[in-house]
Amino acid sequence: MVLFVCLPGKILLTVSLYGENNDNALIHSSPCPSSRSDTDVEFERSTCREHSDLNGGAVDSPRNSAVERVSLDGSDRSIKAHSNSISEDDDTIESSPSTSKMALDSDTEPPIPDASFEEAMETMKSKGSTADIPEDLAGGKIFEHTYLVESKDLNSLLFGPDSQFSRDLRDLQGTMDYDEQPWTWKSQDPPSLTRTCRYTKGSTKLMKDVKTIEEQTYLKADGKNFVIMTRVRTPEVPFGNCFEVVLLYKITHCPELSSGEECSHLTVSYNVEFLQSTLMKSMIEGSVRDGVKENFESFTEILSRHVKLADSAGMDKEQLLAPLQTDHQSHIRLACKYFCNFTVMSTVIMAMYVLVHILLSKPGPLMGLEFTGLDLPDTFGELITSGILVLQMERLLNMISRFVEARIQRGGDHGVKATGDGWLLTVALLEATSLPPVSCGSVDPYVVFSCNGITRTSSVQLQTQEPQWNEIMEFDAMEEPPATLDVEVFNFDGPFDLAISLGHAEINFLKHTSAELADIWVPLVGKLAQTCQSRLHLRIFLENTKGPETSKREYLSKMEKEVGKKLHVRSPHRNSTFQKLFSLPHEEFLIADYACSLKRKLPLQGRLFLSARLVGFYANLFGHKTKFFFLWEDVEEVEVLPPSFTTVGTPSLVFTLKSGRGLDAKSGAKSQDKEGRLKFQFHSFASFSKANRTIIGLWKTKSSAIEQRAKLEEDREDESYDELDDVQTVLSTGDVSLSKEYTVEHPIDANLLMGVFDGGPLETRTMSKVGCLDYTATPWEQTKPGVLERHASYKFNRYMSIFGGEVVSTQLKSPSEDGAGWMVHDVMTLHNVPFGDYFRVHLRYDIRSVASEPASSRCEVYVGIEWLKSSKFQKRIARNICDKLANRAKEVLEVAGKEITTSALSA
Repeated sequence: MVLFVCLPGKILLTVSLYGENNDNALIHSSPCPSSRSDTDVEFERSTCREHSDLNGGAVDSPRNSAVERVSLDGSDRSIKAHSNSISEDDDTIESSPSTSKMALDSDTEPPIPDASFEEAMETMKSKGSTADIPEDLAGGKIFEHTYLVESKDLNSLLFGPDSQFSRDLRDLQGTMDYDEQPWTWKSQDPPSLTRTCRYTKGSTKLMKDVKTIEEQTYLKADGKNFVIMTRVRTPEVPFGNCFEVVLLYKITHCPELSSGEECSHLTVSYNVEFLQSTLMKSMIEGSVRDGVKENFESFTEILSRHVKLADSAGMDKEQLLAPLQTDHQSHIRLACKYFCNFTVMSTVIMAMYVLVHILLSKPGPLMGLEFTGLDLPDTFGELITSGILVLQMERLLNMISRFVEARIQRGGDHGVKATGDGWLLTVALLEATSLPPVSCGSVDPYVVFSCNGITRTSSVQLQTQEPQWNEIMEFDAMEEPPATLDVEVFNFDGPFDLAISLGHAEINFLKHTSAELADIWVPLVGKLAQTCQSRLHLRIFLENTKGPETSKREYLSKMEKEVGKKLHVRSPHRNSTFQKLFSLPHEEFLIADYACSLKRKLPLQGRLFLSARLVGFYANLFGHKTKFFFLWEDVEEVEVLPPSFTTVGTPSLVFTLKSGRGLDAKSGAKSQDKEGRLKFQFHSFASFSKANRTIIGLWKTKSSAIEQRAKLEEDREDESYDELDDVQTVLSTGDVSLSKEYTVEHPIDANLLMGVFDGGPLETRTMSKVGCLDYTATPWEQTKPGVLERHASYKFNRYMSIFGGEVVSTQLKSPSEDGAGWMVHDVMTLHNVPFGDYFRVHLRYDIRSVASEPASSRCEVYVGIEWLKSSKFQKRIARNICDKLANRAKEVLEVAGKEITTSALSA
């Protein structure tokens, strides 16, 4: 791992934690045998034997480069002694292997011939590695986690030869030209293993290639506890000869968990040791500290892919969520945090200063236009001071009002419990960091989660780029495990305004373990989010209340009806191989697999794997492995090409993915169209008819499940709101204060204009043109003498509302009091918009005939809001709704007038 630390004055320090090279293996754990072919294993064994012979039979073990080792007693070393062991010139970095070996001969024993890394560990243990575990270095801890793995296995993973962990870390950090010396015995009491590595960090826009040296030394290895000292130097960078970074890795054995699993604790501490005095000491220390902490995030990310984190794995869902429900800051502490800023402090000081001045001053004589009871400013300075004080007090009062309302109100879906049996998804929204500012450096963020067509919304946090939610949202039980969770952060500015997206992310459940999901930081994607490096902190739990076997049987039974044939459960061994091949969670089970060819420029023979959530392909041609998978929910179309349409003379199955989806599998796509849709083509199936029926059945089942679930959720909401409308709407129409928002006269008879409310073609065309999608209305029915009632429902298009939004409307129609026209009262309930359950919107159309030639009508539109719950956003919502809906009512009447005029002219 290589750390880049930028210092003021164009000083750039490079601190290396891990080296990298494609020529020699880095010291990390080897990949799982099930995911490696026999050819790969044999090739690696032969490479290890050749490497051992070339190095005189030294212990094979790759790892990063270091510069100098020191004993743990903390004794001082002279600069001269250090410079003798490590040259500070470029010649030292570029010295040949033979030169390096000669330099080591003076203080190293002959390497053990043909010894493996594990044997070297056993040898070190048998030679009396009895030293106590040292204390952490002076710089402090930068990494501390517990993992569900034995300590010796974790040691091999981090420091053993040919580790997949090491290769992944090198790929992530972009190091190259990795040259590693084998592990050799160091002559001391007790003897220890040491090695030196050299590598180059690739050039960037800020600097050229940087060569790095790193030395690693085992200080303790007793089979259960391991201590490794790493020294890193980059002599070529400015001030690189003045310091070196020391890292201390401690791997200790932990007691077994209650579940019986072995675990180990990994701690990494650091220190900066200066070889020469420099005026930049404090600046170097601070920059190195920040750089080391930042770059160990990639170390944590890669390590969590290989071993399970026990910090949260040892706790169940209730234990992890309990602090979110109980551990809340007091109002006093929150108030101190909120009001400790320049605005509040300056306002208080100025007010106190003026108050003291008033108490110390004596009343003066009346001057100018003053009279008893009215004291005016006597100078422009007094006038300016008074104005500043008034503005400051106004800002302070607004802040107090916002704080009080925020503590009283909590919105969103927090605390709504899930129902049903099946797959339950629980999302805990903790916090966000570095959200981009939208206006005046502030933002009012909220988060929308979407899964299988269902959405959950968080509350809105006021004026903060570092919001703290601590909210829990649950999704009702699903029959099948969901594949992805979509997350998007918005800035709130009213339910009908074009909400600004602050960033979004997609969490793929197939690419994360349950331990990772239990405590995950999600980077947000988008121009604004990526500029500020915004992130969300979530805790996600996906559990099956039915049990895996019951869910598997129910799903296969449903699929058999769709496919029309018996589906057999795969053997546990075959199912496990499938999971390891694509690194899938344990709940993903194999349904079917077929030998086929992947159509690209050159056909590739392999195997197609099908499960409830994905389509995967795997091929191994002469040791070159090709594997990828994409999700069923990303598939837009599956089509069958007959032999006459293919170049191979056999039927083919073509998968077309939705635009911008499945990009991780792009390497296997045959083509990509202009809209960004990937196409995958498979052919040469041994039994094409069976494969075709199974694939089409899986796709239809998955796509229809999401649509049906979304429709079911809509129906539930409509039923609950219809009941509310039926009982309360008629009773409350006269209780809402309405304000006139729009008045217009049309050269059209009032009876003709009322056709926009009769449910005929005129109403359908008009509503479609003003942005009402899927518009439906029931016939008018008389509820009492002179009053007709009907119900309507529709959706807003994206121009009307970024959220889409659905409307359930109850309309009352009655003649006007003077009999010269009609009055239509429309009560609307909004769904799937923020705070939609807090209010209902009342619209009233007064359409009256005007005595003139030709006949004309006068239309007036009134708008009002009925609040069902109180909210701190009432003024903002009211202003937003009145503007939008008044404009929409105006468009309805104008479009209807044009339609009537056009029909009259055409007739």
